[in-house]
Amino acid sequence: MSASSPTPMDTGRDQTASPSPAGPQPLPNSVSPPQKTQANGINGSSSPPPQDDAPPRPPPHRVPTNSSAHEVPQPTTDPEAFKAAGNKFFKAKEYGKAIGEYSKAIEADPSSATYRSNRAAAYISANKYAEALEDAKVADELDPNNPKILHRLARVYTSLGRQQEAIETYDRIQPPASLKDKAPAISMLQHIKQAEAAAREGSSGSMIIHALDQAEKGLGTGVTRPRKWALLRGEAYLKMGNVNALGEAQNVAMSLLRQNSQDPEALVLRGRILFAQGENDKAINHFRTALNCDPDFKEALKWLRLVQKLDRMKEEGNAHFKACRYQQAVDVYSEALKVDPTNKMTNSKILHNRALSEIHLKKYSEAIKDAEKALELDPSYTKARKTKAKALGESGNWEEAVQEFKAIAEANPSEPGIAKEIRNAELELKKSKRKDYYKILDVEKDASDNDIKKAYRKLAIVHHPDKNPGDVAAAERFKDIAEAYETLSDAQYV
Repeated sequence: MSASSPTPMDTGRDQTASPSPAGPQPLPNSVSPPQKTQANGINGSSSPPPQDDAPPRPPPHRVPTNSSAHEVPQPTTDPEAFKAAGNKFFKAKEYGKAIGEYSKAIEADPSSATYRSNRAAAYISANKYAEALEDAKVADELDPNNPKILHRLARVYTSLGRQQEAIETYDRIQPPASLKDKAPAISMLQHIKQAEAAAREGSSGSMIIHALDQAEKGLGTGVTRPRKWALLRGEAYLKMGNVNALGEAQNVAMSLLRQNSQDPEALVLRGRILFAQGENDKAINHFRTALNCDPDFKEALKWLRLVQKLDRMKEEGNAHFKACRYQQAVDVYSEALKVDPTNKMTNSKILHNRALSEIHLKKYSEAIKDAEKALELDPSYTKARKTKAKALGESGNWEEAVQEFKAIAEANPSEPGIAKEIRNAELELKKSKRKDYYKILDVEKDASDNDIKKAYRKLAIVHHPDKNPGDVAAAERFKDIAEAYETLSDAQYV
């Protein structure tokens, strides 16, 4: 091996075997610079020159300039790849994952209407219609009049119960959308119009409910019925007026108030339900709250004044009844019935109060009719049934009175005092089969001893045999009058 070819151990050392090039010669008379000596770092003495066989110093550590081998690969941001993945999940009915992939595509390219429309389709399939609506609307803004996007937008509107907007969206499509596509929205609109017309025309509540049920078949799964529909349904149940219907109406009103406790229309609906249930004080509070929310809400003011007026009339009638002014009570109750003819529960109570007044006036046939009307309005009104039985008995028909009391006991075994009332009616029935001494003397059953004596003397003079010689009938009547007086004068007579 020649001296000009270094071995591996020579790598990085000075090549002392090769001559150094000659430097420039010093100028004449110039002074050469002093030579520097190397110190060993310990005591300042010169260090010996390095030996030729000493090992070489290791080269300094270097960081590679090319670091491509250590770079982390970046994830792809290709929106089409995300869309393809979303389509795959959509076909597999994994809508949540599809939504996730479409969202990535939208993030990568927010200007694409297609990605928005695809995510709207996934939201529809996942029954997330509010989110689907937002995506479909943005897609329509990004790509106006795209038939596919408009079809999807119209479908979302229909599923949310916004049928008019759905039809208007279908009308934008070119070429025109088919009648088959538009049919659900058109059908929904027709049924809502039927329900509204039935409510305006005073049709039965059941007709309104039927039309609403048909309209709601077009709503998407899990979609809450629109507020307007809910109010219309509550109104229909209120119109039906029976206990179960009022319960359904209450559920509707409470649902609306949970969504917005300051909804004036829902507050009025709830107040009207309470009014129909006889909870007038609570009803008034709801109407006042509605007016606090909207001082110009005329419906709330109308119902507030109506309930207050009816309350005043009822109190006036009750005051007459307690003061034994029964005819005045009847007159006031009659006027109160005109205030709100649709309020079945309240009117049944007023009719019952009028029936009680009529019994005191001995207008038994009128009392029986009023009690029966009260029961028509509220079949569960036990007080009205008992009043009817009492009126039947007082009219002299104790046999039917007993049957009525027994029917009440059978329907309501725990009704307070019903057993005693049955016994009293049965006793009166037995007595009715005997001679009616009160009727013979032409006195009331609550007549005093003095009244009975006066009646006897008056009739005895008229029918005395000396006054009617040869009149056999007069003689028999005189005997009955004497027997009646003797019997009714007996303190033991019951």
